[in-house]
Amino acid sequence: MAEMTFVIIKPDSIARGLSGELITRFEKKGLKLVGVKMVKLKRKQFEELYSHLAGRPFLDEYFKFMKRTPVIMLVLEGMNAVEIVRRMCGVTNGREAEPSTIRGVYSMSGRMNLIHAADSPANAEREIGIFFKPKEIYDYKMPLTPIMYSIDELEALNAERKEGISGKPRKMPGKEDEP
Repeated sequence: MAEMTFVIIKPDSIARGLSGELITRFEKKGLKLVGVKMVKLKRKQFEELYSHLAGRPFLDEYFKFMKRTPVIMLVLEGMNAVEIVRRMCGVTNGREAEPSTIRGVYSMSGRMNLIHAADSPANAEREIGIFFKPKEIYDYKMPLTPIMYSIDELEALNAERKEGISGKPRKMPGKEDEP
């Protein structure tokens, strides 16, 4: 099933010059980049994103870490995108991550672990809504899609939604554009 997911490339990735490598991994896998921006994370956004961790003693230190540099936010799309991205990232602790995952290759820490990825389709939609307006999520045709999926998978994708026009903003469920 085609879905969107949300990713943050964290300050340790930015500082180490890994941003392009991480984005390239997702694109080479066949995920479609439909939203991207670089921002300085605001406290309100951080608290909304990590509301499930409210009250944890490490949260203030973590916010300071997340403000060291701007972060890069991505919206990726593809069949089972949330699960695929989570598996590509690896477990949270880089020392325990499988060697071929992003964290397994580049991380030695449990908290300074390079990347944030939504953990469910519902959280992906929530997290995208915190950082992206509907007009910032684009739909376009990827010429290689027909060779990345089988015919029955393509038919399922096309049944779920029509392909958009290149560069056209898409409408997100439950979201209206601001004037």
